[in-house]
Amino acid sequence: MANVPDELQYSEEHEWVSGELAAEAVVTVGITEHAAEALGDIVYVELPEVGSAVTAGDVCGELESTKAVSELYCPVTGDVVAVNEELSDAPETIGEDAYGEGWIFKVRLAEVPEGLLDSEAYAAITE
Repeated sequence: MANVPDELQYSEEHEWVSGELAAEAVVTVGITEHAAEALGDIVYVELPEVGSAVTAGDVCGELESTKAVSELYCPVTGDVVAVNEELSDAPETIGEDAYGEGWIFKVRLAEVPEGLLDSEAYAAITE
């Protein structure tokens, strides 16, 4: 069973969110270990653009693996303030350290996110 850290929030589309969930706060977003394992070897990441506005539930990038191409959904609404440029040269980092060095982008929240899951609820949907 994949690791599901208690301190993170999760979307049903298998993204995680780290940080304070308050308007104007900056949160970090990545995909879960469960999603990374399901994708297999990730070979390309299309990152959102820094400065772009993103909306919870909308597609904001792509992940290409040896198995498939998957859309990257944004779990929160706000503005992208940073992307993990290291993933351009080493996309496999997502599979190696999904909750650490494999983070994908950071968002300054426009509003308090709704509908995110705690670790227990996320673990239940991945069983």
